[in-house]
Amino acid sequence: MSLSAALLTLTWLLPLILGSAQWFWPKRVLPVASLAALPAVLTALFVPLGTSVSLDSLLLGTRLLLDETAQTFLLFSGLLWLLASLFAQAYLAHDEGRARFFAFFLWAMSGNLGLIVADDMLSFYLWFALMSFASYGLVIHNNQRAARIYMILVVIGEVLLFAGLALAAAQTSSLAISDLASSALDPLTSALIFFSFGIKAGAVGLHLWLPLAHPAAPVPASAVLSGAMIKAGVLGWLRFLRPIDASDWGLLLIVLGLLTAFYGALVGVSQTNPKAVLAYSSISQMGFIIVGVGAWLATVQSEAALLSVLLYALHHALAKGALFFGVSFAGAGKTVPLALLLPALALAGLPFTSGAVAKTALKATVDQLSLGWKSELELALSLAAVGTTLLMARFLWLIWRSPTAHKQPDSVLWSVWGATLAAVLGLVYLLPLASSSLESALKSDKWWPASWPILLGMGLAALISRSPVRLNLPLVPLGDLLNPIERLIVRFSRRVNELAGLSGRGQERLGQVLRARAKRFSLAGLGQLEL
Repeated sequence: MSLSAALLTLTWLLPLILGSAQWFWPKRVLPVASLAALPAVLTALFVPLGTSVSLDSLLLGTRLLLDETAQTFLLFSGLLWLLASLFAQAYLAHDEGRARFFAFFLWAMSGNLGLIVADDMLSFYLWFALMSFASYGLVIHNNQRAARIYMILVVIGEVLLFAGLALAAAQTSSLAISDLASSALDPLTSALIFFSFGIKAGAVGLHLWLPLAHPAAPVPASAVLSGAMIKAGVLGWLRFLRPIDASDWGLLLIVLGLLTAFYGALVGVSQTNPKAVLAYSSISQMGFIIVGVGAWLATVQSEAALLSVLLYALHHALAKGALFFGVSFAGAGKTVPLALLLPALALAGLPFTSGAVAKTALKATVDQLSLGWKSELELALSLAAVGTTLLMARFLWLIWRSPTAHKQPDSVLWSVWGATLAAVLGLVYLLPLASSSLESALKSDKWWPASWPILLGMGLAALISRSPVRLNLPLVPLGDLLNPIERLIVRFSRRVNELAGLSGRGQERLGQVLRARAKRFSLAGLGQLEL
């Protein structure tokens, strides 16, 4: 096996081995666990495009492939996992559940990195499942309710994905992902794939797990959940939505992306927890990426549209990782919010930042669309950037008002955060992938279109903060749409129990069973809710 093939294989194999060893020999493995993502970064930087590996004895024949999409996803995912691993070593140094956390952390890493380079459906599905189920151990570290809801949505998504990929394999008579490009899938198969990856991507209406899971997990886990793992849904769409009717599904994704961008911003500005604001910001930012995927489909998978999705995914991963890491420094000094301005303004799309490059690429893709409402779409994207600015203003305000920390973060945390901020600032300038978009974004005629949404958002934030009549925004509970769903289930369960209690012992026994199952399997401990 060549060195390139070995690195490509170690991308997923090393974290899997270390995670399994961590479970049994935590003290021996923990010191080197931070290096698990290193092969992924080296693969993205040095392994030639087109490198493939066939592991015929693994499963039904595992195939790995490094194409341009996998290379970009592997670069930002591997880099963020590496930084988060180093951060977690210091952040959880005195946590009693540290060893268990790292086992789940490494398994989730293996699944996330493995699905990026997978070139067959079975391997992709199993790595996707490994990532999703292992992440349960990260979410439950601090919050059982969030973990329970997360697991319910994971199971639903995995069932839909398994059914969709099984139908796709039957229709193409092949497990190779590359064979989908020349095959036609029926609408049911496409719909199953669409909704399964929509859950992971946090599309509005399918996002119910995300606002609970991201704030509940420890900071390094939140960074990879929001920056890397959420992008697995986008990658799934790029890999498996190619054969479908581009015009219909492309337009659907564009509209869904806009709704997601605005919904995340509107709900996020009412939150009082900085990590909750960032969680809803992730939903909003995924809306921009979903618009890009829709444009990619509507333009019959043009290279420029794919480039915009890749750039936006990379930009968001690093910026959101830096923001989540920064939450750990709240109360450590008033310079912390100033340092957080860099990723916050990048997320809003300030000129000369990675966000400006990503949004320039996205708008260039929108210009290629043959839509009668293209100008309205461009305006909507700019208004969504106003929402991003308001979210970042809310986040920075909450960090600014954080009480003084009793213990200062150690030097490792500061160093990792500094390296992440440097990546946000400079990586996009070094990537050949971003050269054309970077050149366009630096032109003076692009400065005002990128700046006015930020200026408008900052002006609105200043008016709200200085208004003598403060706007009392209603606090939307975490989980937003989940809460009325839970209440409906509670009322339905109580009604069933009432009816069961009216008709003999058989139905009374049924009511007892329903009550017991409601308490055990409900979305949020429904048996304990009070209305």
